Amino acid sequence: MFDKLRAGSGVSWIVVFLGNPGIKYNGTRHNAGFMACDAVERDLNVSVNKLRFKALTATASIEGEKVLLMKPQTYMNLSGEAVIQAANFYKVSPDHIIVVSDEVALPIGKMRIRKSGSAGGHNGLKNIILHLGTDAFPRIRMGVGSAPHPDYDMADWVLSTFKNQDAADMEELAKRVSKAIRCYILEGADKAMNIYNRN
Repeated sequence: MFDKLRAGSGVSWIVVFLGNPGIKYNGTRHNAGFMACDAVERDLNVSVNKLRFKALTATASIEGEKVLLMKPQTYMNLSGEAVIQAANFYKVSPDHIIVVSDEVALPIGKMRIRKSGSAGGHNGLKNIILHLGTDAFPRIRMGVGSAPHPDYDMADWVLSTFKNQDAADMEELAKRVSKAIRCYILEGADKAMNIYNRN
């Protein structure tokens, strides 16, 4: 079902997993996208470890659809720099660039798939919109929960780590996101949203 591709082959889809590089960010809310990438690596039996386009990358085939997997290494706020390089190189249109990110407005363990939309205050999405010149790209938002009280510093919240049951719930969510990506690419946005946007 999944095959590794030769380096340099063309791709028809790009999947971007947002997060911050470096050990100190492992397991933080802002790195939910990287957690999903780990699940995709296991499902596809690939390693996202080749440095290209300011990102760690791997290419794979999902039932004939050639896909570039990306973990930008620019830090979250400059994610668009990596995305635009890959999009330009492979000539992939925004509607075939799926971005996976954390979302504080969703409870832990929930996901929302959308075909387009605003950044919603997310700096990684904001920078991708800036570089692509459009917000018309699909995104999968992974719920990481809201801060415990309104005065909690948002930067501190998204850089805090998951504990205990929350960590287990996020691991399960990452597995579902991997399946949702496959569904979106093979069966389309409406089917994926119908299945995975349910509570």
